Amino acid sequence: MTTNQNGNFTGKVAFVTGAAGGIGRAAALAFAREGASVVVADVSEQDNQETARMIEEAGGRALAIRCDVSRAEDMKMALDKAIETSGRLDAAFNNASVEQVPKATADITEEEWNRIMGIDLRGVFLCMKYEIPLMLKQGGGAIVNTSSGAGVRGFKDQAAYVAAKHGVVGLTRAAALDYAPQNIRINAVCPGIIDTPMMDRFGGGTPEGKERELAGASARQPIGRAGKSEEIAATVLWLCSDAASFVVGAAMVVDGGQTV
Repeated sequence: MTTNQNGNFTGKVAFVTGAAGGIGRAAALAFAREGASVVVADVSEQDNQETARMIEEAGGRALAIRCDVSRAEDMKMALDKAIETSGRLDAAFNNASVEQVPKATADITEEEWNRIMGIDLRGVFLCMKYEIPLMLKQGGGAIVNTSSGAGVRGFKDQAAYVAAKHGVVGLTRAAALDYAPQNIRINAVCPGIIDTPMMDRFGGGTPEGKERELAGASARQPIGRAGKSEEIAATVLWLCSDAASFVVGAAMVVDGGQTV
């Protein structure tokens, strides 16, 4: 990466999966504010287009692509289109993820297990499989993968999600060692409980349910509140900037102290 020390991405191209809302949308908007052209990818086509519209409305440049990260052909197509449109790839935030319905390990169905692994872990692998060759061709880049607090500790009734997110941390560390000599820095971010649409789903889709979830988050995180998507986005941009030029293979926990 050849960004400035202040994290400015002018003239650079960023690729963000899971960009239709939450942390992904916040990161896409943040990259655009710092001058990057942003390729936003998600299976939720309408919301993904809305992210692109928000970037353009604020004066930025965006390309929206419908993409299922668990499908190799989708990932290759999305990145081919990004290169065709923008000519390069400087930063990638592999953020697409799904949550697990809480249940004990033996009660998880094979279909549920495969879905979570397919998106949360295989999806990160496929992203990097097609991003890394593009970065090698241009002499470097930076990648951040979304893990979770569940990637560094266990949580009851979350075996599939915990396994996938631990896998993201291991995959990130191994890949970071593979490509650090070629000037590609790969790191992971491990968010705690963040106020995103996922919180709405955990709350049953009602304002009251969401408030209960947020109250629970406040009790479980020493900082006394849920995190904001923008706080995770700021960490991602820092990890992709030259300000983090010596950070390689890190699993950066951003969780208000929950896992301390």
